[in-house]
Amino acid sequence: MSFQDKSIQCSDCRTTFTFSAGEQEFFQSKGFTNEPKRCPSCRRANKAQRSGSGDYSYSSKE
Repeated sequence: MSFQDKSIQCSDCRTTFTFSAGEQEFFQSKGFTNEPKRCPSCRRANKAQRSGSGDYSYSSKE
């Protein structure tokens, strides 16, 4: 399958970002079937927020 760069609008900030052919190939190799919905900066911010705000992971504070 031949990949081509795509322009996608971020669902958070509404900025248009490029989903490159290389990224598409990587997504396919990982088995991902959906295109990203967020731009790279919103993805980073979302990931940082999830990891820093009590993600209910196990901790042994007894």
